[in-house]
Amino acid sequence: MTYRIDNSYADQFATLSQPLLVSAQPTPASDPSWLAFNHQLADELAIPSAWQATEQGLQLFSGNAIPSCLQPMTLGYAGHQFAHFVPRLGDGRAILLSELVNPAGERFDVQLKGAGTTAFSRAGDGRAPLGPVLREFIVSEAMHALGIPTTRALAAVTTGDWVYREQALPGAVLTRVASSHLRIGTAQYVATFADDALCQRFADYVITRHYPHCAQSEQPYQALYTAIIDRQAKLIAQWMSVGFIHGVMNTDNMTLSGETIDYGPCAFMEHYDPNAVYSAIDRAGRYAYKNQPGVALWNLARLGEAWLPLMAADRTAAISIATQLVHEFPNYYEHYYNQLMANKIGVVEPLSADRELIDRLLQLMATERLDYSQTLRWLAQGQAAANKALYEWQQQWQQRLAQQGQPLAQVYARMNLLNPAVIPRNHWVEAAISQALESGELSIFNDLMTVLKTPYQEPQHLQQYTQPANDAQRVQRTFCGT
Repeated sequence: MTYRIDNSYADQFATLSQPLLVSAQPTPASDPSWLAFNHQLADELAIPSAWQATEQGLQLFSGNAIPSCLQPMTLGYAGHQFAHFVPRLGDGRAILLSELVNPAGERFDVQLKGAGTTAFSRAGDGRAPLGPVLREFIVSEAMHALGIPTTRALAAVTTGDWVYREQALPGAVLTRVASSHLRIGTAQYVATFADDALCQRFADYVITRHYPHCAQSEQPYQALYTAIIDRQAKLIAQWMSVGFIHGVMNTDNMTLSGETIDYGPCAFMEHYDPNAVYSAIDRAGRYAYKNQPGVALWNLARLGEAWLPLMAADRTAAISIATQLVHEFPNYYEHYYNQLMANKIGVVEPLSADRELIDRLLQLMATERLDYSQTLRWLAQGQAAANKALYEWQQQWQQRLAQQGQPLAQVYARMNLLNPAVIPRNHWVEAAISQALESGELSIFNDLMTVLKTPYQEPQHLQQYTQPANDAQRVQRTFCGT
Protein backbone atom coordinates (compact mmCIF):
# COMPACT_ATOMS: atom_id res chain seq x y z
CA MET A 1 0.00 0.00 0.00
CA THR A 2 1.35 3.44 -0.90
CA TYR A 3 0.46 7.03 -0.14
CA ARG A 4 -2.57 8.88 -1.43
CA ILE A 5 -2.70 12.50 -2.53
CA ASP A 6 -5.17 14.78 -0.76
CA ASN A 7 -4.50 18.50 -1.14
CA SER A 8 -6.76 19.68 1.67
CA TYR A 9 -5.20 23.13 2.09
CA ALA A 10 -5.37 23.96 -1.60
CA ASP A 11 -8.93 22.67 -1.82
CA GLN A 12 -10.02 25.10 0.89
CA PHE A 13 -7.90 28.17 0.30
CA ALA A 14 -6.59 28.34 -3.29
CA THR A 15 -9.82 29.60 -4.87
CA LEU A 16 -10.62 32.50 -2.53
CA SER A 17 -10.67 36.07 -3.73
CA GLN A 18 -7.64 36.47 -1.45
CA PRO A 19 -5.95 33.07 -1.97
CA LEU A 20 -3.57 31.78 0.69
CA LEU A 21 -1.65 29.81 -1.91
CA VAL A 22 -1.23 30.08 -5.66
CA SER A 23 -0.22 27.75 -8.46
CA ALA A 24 3.49 27.45 -9.22
CA GLN A 25 5.74 25.41 -11.45
CA PRO A 26 9.38 24.60 -10.68
CA THR A 27 12.04 26.04 -12.94
CA PRO A 28 13.69 23.12 -14.76
CA ALA A 29 17.21 22.17 -13.71
CA SER A 30 19.64 21.93 -16.62
CA ASP A 31 21.63 18.92 -15.43
CA PRO A 32 20.36 17.43 -12.16
CA SER A 33 22.26 14.79 -10.21
CA TRP A 34 21.71 13.06 -6.88
CA LEU A 35 23.23 14.31 -3.64
CA ALA A 36 21.26 12.29 -1.10
CA PHE A 37 18.05 10.37 -0.64
CA ASN A 38 16.39 9.47 2.67
CA HIS A 39 15.15 5.91 2.17
CA GLN A 40 13.94 5.62 5.77
CA LEU A 41 11.68 8.64 5.40
CA ALA A 42 10.50 7.47 1.99
CA ASP A 43 9.42 4.20 3.57
CA GLU A 44 7.54 6.07 6.30
CA LEU A 45 5.72 8.03 3.60
CA ALA A 46 5.11 4.80 1.61
CA ILE A 47 6.71 6.35 -1.47
CA PRO A 48 7.19 3.61 -4.10
CA SER A 49 10.72 2.57 -4.96
CA ALA A 50 10.23 3.92 -8.48
CA TRP A 51 10.24 7.44 -7.01
CA GLN A 52 13.22 6.91 -4.74
CA ALA A 53 16.88 7.21 -5.77
CA THR A 54 16.12 6.59 -9.43
CA GLU A 55 16.21 8.62 -12.63
CA GLN A 56 12.44 9.05 -12.39
CA GLY A 57 12.83 10.32 -8.83
CA LEU A 58 15.68 12.61 -9.86
CA GLN A 59 13.50 14.28 -12.47
CA LEU A 60 10.69 14.74 -9.93
CA PHE A 61 12.79 16.04 -7.06
CA SER A 62 14.73 18.43 -9.29
CA GLY A 63 11.42 19.88 -10.49
CA ASN A 64 11.92 18.73 -14.08
CA ALA A 65 9.03 16.29 -14.37
CA ILE A 66 5.93 16.85 -12.24
CA PRO A 67 3.28 14.12 -12.56
CA SER A 68 -0.11 15.36 -13.68
CA CYS A 69 -1.69 14.13 -10.42
CA LEU A 70 0.24 16.78 -8.46
CA GLN A 71 -0.81 20.41 -8.18
CA PRO A 72 2.29 22.42 -7.24
CA MET A 73 1.47 25.49 -5.17
CA THR A 74 3.37 28.18 -3.32
CA LEU A 75 2.22 29.34 0.10
CA GLY A 76 1.54 32.89 1.20
CA TYR A 77 2.35 34.23 4.64
CA ALA A 78 3.40 37.42 6.39
CA GLY A 79 5.87 37.80 9.21
CA HIS A 80 7.82 39.85 11.68
CA GLN A 81 11.42 39.76 10.50
CA PHE A 82 13.71 40.95 13.28
CA ALA A 83 10.59 42.56 14.83
CA HIS A 84 9.64 44.45 11.64
CA PHE A 85 6.31 43.40 10.14
CA VAL A 86 6.18 42.52 6.45
CA PRO A 87 2.56 41.92 5.38
CA ARG A 88 3.37 39.78 2.36
CA LEU A 89 6.28 37.37 2.33
CA GLY A 90 5.38 33.87 1.17
CA ASP A 91 7.48 31.09 -0.27
CA GLY A 92 9.87 32.88 -2.55
CA ARG A 93 11.92 29.78 -3.30
CA ALA A 94 9.74 26.87 -2.19
CA ILE A 95 6.99 25.01 -4.01
CA LEU A 96 4.57 22.61 -2.34
CA LEU A 97 4.34 19.53 -4.53
CA SER A 98 1.50 17.89 -2.67
CA GLU A 99 0.04 16.70 0.58
CA LEU A 100 0.55 12.99 1.05
CA VAL A 101 -1.38 10.73 3.40
CA ASN A 102 0.54 7.58 4.33
CA PRO A 103 -1.08 4.20 5.09
CA ALA A 104 -1.20 5.10 8.80
CA GLY A 105 -3.39 8.09 7.97
CA GLU A 106 -0.65 10.66 8.71
CA ARG A 107 -0.68 13.74 6.52
CA PHE A 108 2.51 15.41 5.26
CA ASP A 109 3.49 18.29 3.00
CA VAL A 110 6.17 17.53 0.42
CA GLN A 111 7.91 20.68 -0.75
CA LEU A 112 10.73 21.55 -3.14
CA LYS A 113 13.02 24.22 -1.70
CA GLY A 114 15.21 26.09 -4.16
CA ALA A 115 13.07 25.16 -7.16
CA GLY A 116 12.84 28.59 -8.79
CA THR A 117 10.80 31.76 -8.71
CA THR A 118 7.24 31.95 -7.45
CA ALA A 119 4.56 34.61 -7.10
CA PHE A 120 6.19 35.52 -3.76
CA SER A 121 9.80 35.74 -4.93
CA ARG A 122 9.85 39.52 -5.20
CA ALA A 123 13.39 40.28 -6.43
CA GLY A 124 14.77 36.87 -5.47
CA ASP A 125 15.92 34.16 -7.85
CA GLY A 126 14.06 31.35 -6.09
CA ARG A 127 17.17 29.19 -6.05
CA ALA A 128 19.19 27.59 -3.26
CA PRO A 129 22.97 27.16 -3.19
CA LEU A 130 24.41 23.74 -2.50
CA GLY A 131 25.74 24.66 0.95
CA PRO A 132 22.44 25.60 2.63
CA VAL A 133 20.77 22.51 1.15
CA LEU A 134 23.40 20.24 2.69
CA ARG A 135 23.21 22.13 5.99
CA GLU A 136 19.43 21.74 6.22
CA PHE A 137 19.63 18.07 5.26
CA ILE A 138 22.23 17.37 7.96
CA VAL A 139 20.75 19.42 10.77
CA SER A 140 17.07 18.61 10.24
CA GLU A 141 17.78 14.87 10.20
CA ALA A 142 20.03 15.26 13.25
CA MET A 143 17.20 17.01 15.08
CA HIS A 144 14.85 14.18 14.17
CA ALA A 145 17.30 11.62 15.53
CA LEU A 146 17.54 13.65 18.74
CA GLY A 147 13.77 13.34 19.13
CA ILE A 148 13.02 17.02 18.47
CA PRO A 149 9.99 17.86 16.27
CA THR A 150 11.25 19.06 12.91
CA THR A 151 10.73 19.26 9.21
CA ARG A 152 12.68 16.52 7.49
CA ALA A 153 14.84 16.06 4.41
CA LEU A 154 13.67 13.53 1.85
CA ALA A 155 15.98 14.27 -1.07
CA ALA A 156 18.72 16.62 -2.23
CA VAL A 157 19.86 17.10 -5.81
CA THR A 158 22.20 19.44 -7.62
CA THR A 159 20.72 21.37 -10.52
CA GLY A 160 23.70 21.88 -12.81
CA ASP A 161 23.00 25.62 -12.65
CA TRP A 162 24.82 28.43 -10.89
CA VAL A 163 23.31 30.48 -8.09
CA TYR A 164 24.70 33.96 -7.60
CA ARG A 165 25.21 35.30 -4.06
CA GLU A 166 28.51 36.93 -3.06
CA GLN A 167 29.95 34.56 -5.65
CA ALA A 168 28.72 31.96 -8.12
CA LEU A 169 27.76 28.76 -6.32
CA PRO A 170 26.39 25.41 -7.49
CA GLY A 171 22.61 25.25 -7.21
CA ALA A 172 20.65 22.53 -5.46
CA VAL A 173 17.09 21.59 -4.50
CA LEU A 174 16.00 20.14 -1.17
CA THR A 175 12.82 18.12 -0.84
CA ARG A 176 11.42 18.98 2.56
CA VAL A 177 8.69 17.09 4.42
CA ALA A 178 6.57 18.50 7.26
CA SER A 179 3.28 17.76 8.94
CA SER A 180 2.44 21.16 7.44
CA HIS A 181 4.15 24.39 6.48
CA LEU A 182 1.60 26.60 8.26
CA ARG A 183 3.30 29.27 10.33
CA ILE A 184 2.52 32.03 12.78
CA GLY A 185 3.17 34.21 9.75
CA THR A 186 0.37 32.40 7.90
CA ALA A 187 -2.12 33.43 10.59
CA GLN A 188 -0.73 36.97 10.36
CA TYR A 189 -1.20 36.90 6.58
CA VAL A 190 -4.83 35.86 7.00
CA ALA A 191 -5.30 38.69 9.50
CA THR A 192 -4.14 41.28 6.94
CA PHE A 193 -7.30 40.55 4.91
CA ALA A 194 -9.48 41.81 7.82
CA ASP A 195 -11.96 39.02 7.14
CA ASP A 196 -13.16 37.45 10.40
CA ALA A 197 -14.90 34.61 8.57
CA LEU A 198 -11.65 33.71 6.79
CA CYS A 199 -9.75 33.94 10.08
CA GLN A 200 -12.17 31.47 11.65
CA ARG A 201 -12.06 29.19 8.62
CA PHE A 202 -8.27 29.11 8.74
CA ALA A 203 -8.24 28.38 12.48
CA ASP A 204 -10.78 25.59 11.93
CA TYR A 205 -8.41 24.09 9.38
CA VAL A 206 -5.50 24.23 11.85
CA ILE A 207 -7.65 22.51 14.46
CA THR A 208 -8.68 19.76 12.04
CA ARG A 209 -5.15 19.18 10.80
CA HIS A 210 -3.10 19.51 13.98
CA TYR A 211 -5.22 19.85 17.13
CA PRO A 212 -8.48 17.93 16.62
CA HIS A 213 -9.05 17.64 20.37
CA CYS A 214 -9.65 21.40 20.50
CA ALA A 215 -12.84 21.01 18.49
CA GLN A 216 -14.46 19.42 21.56
CA SER A 217 -13.71 22.43 23.76
CA GLU A 218 -16.36 24.95 24.76
CA GLN A 219 -13.91 27.62 23.54
CA PRO A 220 -12.14 25.86 20.65
CA TYR A 221 -10.03 28.83 19.52
CA GLN A 222 -8.80 29.61 23.00
CA ALA A 223 -8.00 25.91 23.34
CA LEU A 224 -6.16 26.03 20.01
CA TYR A 225 -4.09 29.04 21.04
CA THR A 226 -3.23 27.35 24.35
CA ALA A 227 -2.24 24.12 22.59
CA ILE A 228 0.11 25.98 20.25
CA ILE A 229 1.64 27.92 23.15
CA ASP A 230 2.22 24.67 25.03
CA ARG A 231 3.73 22.90 22.03
CA GLN A 232 6.07 25.81 21.25
CA ALA A 233 7.17 25.94 24.89
CA LYS A 234 8.12 22.28 24.74
CA LEU A 235 9.94 22.73 21.43
CA ILE A 236 12.04 25.67 22.65
CA ALA A 237 12.88 23.78 25.84
CA GLN A 238 14.13 20.92 23.68
CA TRP A 239 16.25 23.32 21.61
CA MET A 240 17.78 24.78 24.74
CA SER A 241 18.47 21.36 26.23
CA VAL A 242 20.70 20.36 23.29
CA GLY A 243 22.33 23.76 22.75
CA PHE A 244 20.57 24.43 19.44
CA ILE A 245 20.45 28.01 18.16
CA HIS A 246 17.93 28.57 15.38
CA GLY A 247 19.40 31.89 14.33
CA VAL A 248 16.38 33.51 12.68
CA MET A 249 13.26 33.12 14.82
CA ASN A 250 11.03 35.39 12.77
CA THR A 251 7.30 34.73 13.05
CA ASP A 252 7.32 33.28 9.54
CA ASN A 253 9.86 30.71 10.75
CA MET A 254 7.70 29.29 13.55
CA THR A 255 5.21 26.58 12.64
CA LEU A 256 1.74 26.21 14.09
CA SER A 257 2.39 22.47 14.33
CA GLY A 258 5.34 22.93 16.69
CA GLU A 259 7.99 21.63 14.29
CA THR A 260 11.40 23.23 13.83
CA ILE A 261 11.54 24.80 10.38
CA ASP A 262 13.92 26.80 8.17
CA TYR A 263 17.45 25.74 9.05
CA GLY A 264 19.25 28.78 7.73
CA PRO A 265 22.02 30.24 9.90
CA CYS A 266 21.43 27.66 12.61
CA ALA A 267 24.17 26.18 14.80
CA PHE A 268 24.81 23.93 17.77
CA MET A 269 26.62 25.61 20.63
CA GLU A 270 29.96 24.09 21.62
CA HIS A 271 31.42 25.74 24.73
CA TYR A 272 28.53 26.93 26.84
CA ASP A 273 27.78 30.60 26.23
CA PRO A 274 24.26 31.92 26.87
CA ASN A 275 25.06 34.91 24.62
CA ALA A 276 26.09 32.73 21.68
CA VAL A 277 25.12 34.06 18.24
CA TYR A 278 26.27 32.51 14.98
CA SER A 279 23.95 34.03 12.39
CA ALA A 280 25.75 36.56 10.22
CA ILE A 281 22.54 38.60 9.87
CA ASP A 282 21.77 38.76 13.62
CA ARG A 283 24.11 41.63 14.35
CA ALA A 284 22.30 42.76 17.50
CA GLY A 285 21.94 39.27 18.96
CA ARG A 286 18.15 39.32 18.96
CA TYR A 287 18.10 35.55 18.43
CA ALA A 288 20.99 34.64 20.74
CA TYR A 289 20.76 31.30 22.53
CA LYS A 290 19.55 32.78 25.83
CA ASN A 291 16.89 34.90 24.08
CA GLN A 292 15.07 32.06 22.35
CA PRO A 293 12.38 31.49 25.01
CA GLY A 294 11.63 35.22 25.17
CA VAL A 295 11.47 35.50 21.40
CA ALA A 296 9.08 32.55 21.23
CA LEU A 297 6.83 34.32 23.75
CA TRP A 298 6.98 37.53 21.68
CA ASN A 299 6.10 35.62 18.51
CA LEU A 300 3.20 33.85 20.20
CA ALA A 301 1.86 37.20 21.33
CA ARG A 302 1.80 38.23 17.65
CA LEU A 303 -0.23 35.09 16.93
CA GLY A 304 -2.67 36.13 19.65
CA GLU A 305 -3.05 39.52 17.97
CA ALA A 306 -3.84 37.84 14.65
CA TRP A 307 -6.48 35.70 16.33
CA LEU A 308 -8.16 38.36 18.48
CA PRO A 309 -11.42 38.08 16.50
CA LEU A 310 -11.60 34.44 17.61
CA MET A 311 -11.02 35.07 21.31
CA ALA A 312 -14.18 37.10 22.02
CA ALA A 313 -16.67 39.35 20.24
CA ASP A 314 -15.57 42.36 22.27
CA ARG A 315 -12.04 43.48 21.39
CA THR A 316 -11.16 44.54 24.93
CA ALA A 317 -12.25 41.17 26.26
CA ALA A 318 -10.38 39.41 23.44
CA ILE A 319 -7.14 41.23 24.33
CA SER A 320 -7.55 40.29 27.97
CA ILE A 321 -8.13 36.60 27.13
CA ALA A 322 -5.23 36.38 24.67
CA THR A 323 -2.90 38.15 27.11
CA GLN A 324 -3.84 35.80 29.92
CA LEU A 325 -3.30 32.74 27.73
CA VAL A 326 0.07 33.78 26.30
CA HIS A 327 1.37 34.73 29.74
CA GLU A 328 1.21 31.03 30.59
CA PHE A 329 4.09 30.39 28.18
CA PRO A 330 6.88 30.92 30.78
CA ASN A 331 5.22 28.41 33.11
CA TYR A 332 4.96 25.81 30.35
CA TYR A 333 8.52 26.47 29.24
CA GLU A 334 10.00 26.27 32.74
CA HIS A 335 8.17 23.01 33.37
CA TYR A 336 9.54 21.38 30.22
CA TYR A 337 13.03 22.84 30.54
CA ASN A 338 13.42 21.88 34.21
CA GLN A 339 12.25 18.35 33.51
CA LEU A 340 14.58 17.93 30.53
CA MET A 341 17.64 19.36 32.24
CA ALA A 342 17.05 17.46 35.48
CA ASN A 343 16.73 14.22 33.52
CA LYS A 344 19.96 15.04 31.67
CA ILE A 345 21.86 15.14 34.97
CA GLY A 346 20.20 11.95 36.19
CA VAL A 347 17.41 13.40 38.33
CA VAL A 348 14.17 11.59 37.54
CA GLU A 349 11.64 13.59 39.56
CA PRO A 350 12.98 17.14 39.85
CA LEU A 351 12.39 19.32 42.88
CA SER A 352 12.40 23.12 42.88
CA ALA A 353 15.91 23.11 44.41
CA ASP A 354 17.25 21.15 41.43
CA ARG A 355 17.03 24.22 39.21
CA GLU A 356 19.75 25.86 41.30
CA LEU A 357 21.93 22.77 40.83
CA ILE A 358 21.39 22.94 37.06
CA ASP A 359 22.04 26.67 36.87
CA ARG A 360 25.30 26.38 38.80
CA LEU A 361 26.51 23.70 36.42
CA LEU A 362 25.73 25.96 33.48
CA GLN A 363 27.52 28.87 35.15
CA LEU A 364 30.59 26.66 35.60
CA MET A 365 30.43 25.65 31.95
CA ALA A 366 30.29 29.31 30.94
CA THR A 367 33.12 30.38 33.25
CA GLU A 368 35.40 27.52 32.27
CA ARG A 369 34.32 27.54 28.61
CA LEU A 370 33.39 23.87 28.82
CA ASP A 371 31.85 22.08 25.87
CA TYR A 372 28.13 21.82 26.58
CA SER A 373 27.41 18.42 25.04
CA GLN A 374 30.66 16.77 26.10
CA THR A 375 30.38 17.96 29.70
CA LEU A 376 26.91 16.47 30.10
CA ARG A 377 28.13 13.26 28.52
CA TRP A 378 31.26 13.22 30.71
CA LEU A 379 29.22 13.38 33.91
CA ALA A 380 27.92 9.87 33.24
CA GLN A 381 31.48 8.49 33.30
CA GLY A 382 31.61 8.97 37.07
CA GLN A 383 35.07 10.53 37.00
CA ALA A 384 36.11 13.16 39.54
CA ALA A 385 36.76 16.60 38.07
CA ALA A 386 40.23 18.11 38.34
CA ASN A 387 38.67 21.56 38.41
CA LYS A 388 37.95 22.52 42.03
CA ALA A 389 34.67 24.31 41.41
CA LEU A 390 33.36 21.54 39.20
CA TYR A 391 34.50 18.93 41.72
CA GLU A 392 32.56 20.70 44.48
CA TRP A 393 29.50 20.79 42.26
CA GLN A 394 29.94 17.08 41.58
CA GLN A 395 29.84 16.32 45.30
CA GLN A 396 26.50 18.07 45.70
CA TRP A 397 25.19 16.42 42.54
CA GLN A 398 26.21 12.97 43.78
CA GLN A 399 24.40 13.65 47.06
CA ARG A 400 21.29 14.55 45.09
CA LEU A 401 21.52 11.35 43.04
CA ALA A 402 21.93 9.30 46.20
CA GLN A 403 18.54 10.54 47.43
CA GLN A 404 16.90 8.64 44.57
CA GLY A 405 18.12 5.31 45.89
CA GLN A 406 19.07 3.98 42.46
CA PRO A 407 22.40 2.38 41.48
CA LEU A 408 24.69 4.92 39.85
CA ALA A 409 25.32 2.59 36.92
CA GLN A 410 21.61 2.69 36.16
CA VAL A 411 21.51 6.48 36.49
CA TYR A 412 24.51 6.92 34.21
CA ALA A 413 23.07 4.58 31.59
CA ARG A 414 19.85 6.59 31.57
CA MET A 415 21.81 9.85 31.23
CA ASN A 416 23.59 8.48 28.15
CA LEU A 417 20.20 7.98 26.53
CA LEU A 418 19.46 11.69 26.99
CA ASN A 419 22.82 13.39 26.32
CA PRO A 420 24.04 13.01 22.75
CA ALA A 421 27.54 11.81 22.04
CA VAL A 422 27.29 13.28 18.55
CA ILE A 423 25.75 16.56 17.40
CA PRO A 424 26.17 18.25 14.01
CA ARG A 425 29.11 20.35 15.11
CA ASN A 426 29.49 23.50 13.08
CA HIS A 427 33.00 22.85 11.84
CA TRP A 428 32.05 19.42 10.51
CA VAL A 429 28.96 20.77 8.79
CA GLU A 430 31.14 23.43 7.17
CA ALA A 431 33.73 20.80 6.26
CA ALA A 432 31.05 18.72 4.53
CA ILE A 433 29.90 21.76 2.57
CA SER A 434 33.44 22.82 1.65
CA GLN A 435 34.34 19.33 0.47
CA ALA A 436 31.23 19.17 -1.73
CA LEU A 437 31.92 22.61 -3.20
CA GLU A 438 35.62 22.09 -3.79
CA SER A 439 35.75 18.53 -5.06
CA GLY A 440 32.21 17.27 -5.40
CA GLU A 441 32.99 14.61 -2.80
CA LEU A 442 30.42 13.74 -0.13
CA SER A 443 32.41 11.50 2.20
CA ILE A 444 32.20 13.90 5.17
CA PHE A 445 28.49 14.46 4.53
CA ASN A 446 27.89 10.71 4.40
CA ASP A 447 29.95 10.11 7.53
CA LEU A 448 27.95 12.76 9.38
CA MET A 449 24.67 11.27 8.25
CA THR A 450 25.83 7.88 9.53
CA VAL A 451 26.88 8.95 13.03
CA LEU A 452 23.99 11.39 13.49
CA LYS A 453 21.41 8.65 12.98
CA THR A 454 22.31 7.27 16.43
CA PRO A 455 23.38 10.39 18.33
CA TYR A 456 23.21 8.82 21.79
CA GLN A 457 25.71 6.09 20.94
CA GLU A 458 29.46 6.55 20.96
CA PRO A 459 30.54 5.82 17.39
CA GLN A 460 32.74 2.75 17.09
CA HIS A 461 34.56 4.50 14.31
CA LEU A 462 34.51 8.12 13.14
CA GLN A 463 35.25 9.37 16.66
CA GLN A 464 36.44 12.66 15.22
CA TYR A 465 32.83 13.76 14.77
CA THR A 466 32.34 13.84 18.54
CA GLN A 467 35.16 16.34 19.08
CA PRO A 468 34.80 20.11 19.48
CA ALA A 469 36.52 22.45 17.07
CA ASN A 470 40.02 23.67 17.78
CA ASP A 471 40.84 27.35 17.34
CA ALA A 472 41.63 26.92 13.64
CA GLN A 473 38.40 25.01 12.95
CA ARG A 474 35.98 27.12 14.97
CA VAL A 475 33.04 28.52 13.02
CA GLN A 476 32.14 32.05 14.05
CA ARG A 477 29.37 32.86 11.56
CA THR A 478 26.69 30.93 9.69
CA PHE A 479 24.67 32.02 6.66
CA CYS A 480 21.17 31.36 5.37
CA GLY A 481 21.81 31.27 1.61
CA THR A 482 19.00 33.58 0.46
